[in-house]
Amino acid sequence: MIKASGITKSFDNLQILKGIDLSVGMREIVSIVGPSGAGKTTLLQIIGTLDRPDGGRLEIGGVDPFRLKEKEVADFRNRHIGFVFQFHQLLPEFTALENVMIPSWIAKVKAETARRKARELLDFLGLSDRMEHKPSALSGGEKQRVAVARALINRPSVILADEPSGSLDTQNKDELHALFFDLRDQMGQTFVIVTHDERLATKTDRIVRMKDGIIIN
Repeated sequence: MIKASGITKSFDNLQILKGIDLSVGMREIVSIVGPSGAGKTTLLQIIGTLDRPDGGRLEIGGVDPFRLKEKEVADFRNRHIGFVFQFHQLLPEFTALENVMIPSWIAKVKAETARRKARELLDFLGLSDRMEHKPSALSGGEKQRVAVARALINRPSVILADEPSGSLDTQNKDELHALFFDLRDQMGQTFVIVTHDERLATKTDRIVRMKDGIIIN
């Protein structure tokens, strides 16, 4: 599913990634852990095509997105990669349903189709009675489930999550973590999760530990 080979990245004179090799299989849930400054988020941003490496090669589903034109990279990202962030990044002026639909709008999916898919996902995630609520009326756990639905709407090849439970209390953390495994089992989803939460990491299929810009295990 994902194959990164020799990925390097520097900012000014500081080398953040020093030749990363990483493979992730279909339906695998992989956690990336390590101290702050290890390069975890930088690596996730490169896998998500939000940033370009200085060197090395990335393939997602057999495609090297960095060989595509800029507009094609954005289209590839929208269709094949879903994102879940620590602070959900929902648009406050939109309802939960509308927030979930946004990637489909970008992909130019018909409005009625996008709405149907968004409703199905929110219902699956236990939010059928919260669809018309705006983020300010949702709990932290509900906001993060809306963010997960948004990540899933285009049926991406992989979901990348950056500290997805970092802002949640223990109960909501446990529910979100269980949800990831349900999505893998029921939808065949692949996850790469950057986390400081060792409880989550130990539940994943594989732990990748980083330090000082390299993988150490």
